Amino acid sequence: MPSKLKLRIVKIGGNILDDPARLEAFLAHFAALHGPKILVHGGGKLATHLAEKLGIPQTMVDGRRITDAETLRIAVMVYGGLVNKQIVAQLQALGTSALGLSGADGDLIRAHKRKHTSIDYGWVGDIETVNAALLDRFLGQGLTPVISPLSHDGHGQMLNTNADTIAQEIAQAMSPAFYVELIYSFEKSGVLLDVEDESSRIPQLDYVTYQQLRADQVITAGMIPKLDNAFSALQRGVRKVIIGQAEQLEKLIDGEAGTSIVLER
Repeated sequence: MPSKLKLRIVKIGGNILDDPARLEAFLAHFAALHGPKILVHGGGKLATHLAEKLGIPQTMVDGRRITDAETLRIAVMVYGGLVNKQIVAQLQALGTSALGLSGADGDLIRAHKRKHTSIDYGWVGDIETVNAALLDRFLGQGLTPVISPLSHDGHGQMLNTNADTIAQEIAQAMSPAFYVELIYSFEKSGVLLDVEDESSRIPQLDYVTYQQLRADQVITAGMIPKLDNAFSALQRGVRKVIIGQAEQLEKLIDGEAGTSIVLER
């Protein structure tokens, strides 16, 4: 057993958030986990739907959303408000004392506006610091932080920030004090050799194999940033990273499902 107390950080994405039945099932599994835990959630499609109703055009570049001023207002309302508080309320009903947070609350996640040589991503934030001491105090009081994909720049500006990256940065920040397990849970059974075939799940993925599969374009699109975050977390002190299906949370933790990410074989 690790000498440090085990902390589980679980991230859920839009495909779970957009399906009330799947979200309810996941939260029941999450609430049943013993010990300190943190939940990081993405945004789902609700912000896009609201933008369409309000006539605010949405622009994507290489799968990443351009966050102009109006889109940011919607993101703060939906991610930091409706989605976050719905999750908190459901966890309360399941007996988990949850606390909903954005990166601005308690100076939890400070970031700067993304700088790019050719693309202006708008109000998108790249993380600078995580207030690990604040999270430690909340966990010590028996609270479960539920963190939305929003940060701030310390000068009054909110920023839209990738939830996978937030989970990774929090995991790294908490690793000096805890034995951290980072779980990326989504709709697939794990990292797949064929995205249309759930039986093609890779039980364990090391860095060399990942680079080869990426070069061969077996692993593409949205899975690449998730895996980049996973390997970065392991390189910076996180003890275990698992990717798999949200409803199989206990099996993911027990090593009976999903894909375990390791630096070497």
